[in-house]
Amino acid sequence: MDRKILLLASFMGGVGVVLGAFAAHGLKPFLSVSAFESFNTGIRYQMYHAFLLFFVGITTHIKSNQKSIIFKLISIGVLLFSGSIYVLSTNALTSFNFKIIGLITPIGGLFLIASWVLLFVYFFKNKK
Repeated sequence: MDRKILLLASFMGGVGVVLGAFAAHGLKPFLSVSAFESFNTGIRYQMYHAFLLFFVGITTHIKSNQKSIIFKLISIGVLLFSGSIYVLSTNALTSFNFKIIGLITPIGGLFLIASWVLLFVYFFKNKK
């Protein structure tokens, strides 16, 4: 499980850097200030959670099954939260209206919040 977590953390961080560079150098001229800031919010939260996954992958203070739950929550959360922000902020560049996807963003946020809450609970229960 730790290997899978660390691989996703590395991938998620690498994609975050690529998206950041793409946004700064390729997208910025085509997006409104608000859309550009939103895109960067997606990147920021993706990177925060890549670092969280690195931590989860290397810590010995939580059990493997607990790591698995946090891994799934973060994976789904980043996909829904950051992914929907990426699509919504670039909506003006497409002919398709993705605004309905905006309903997914807070669901992704709830998954991310749940991962942090569970991490707190796991550490709180661990008496070591």
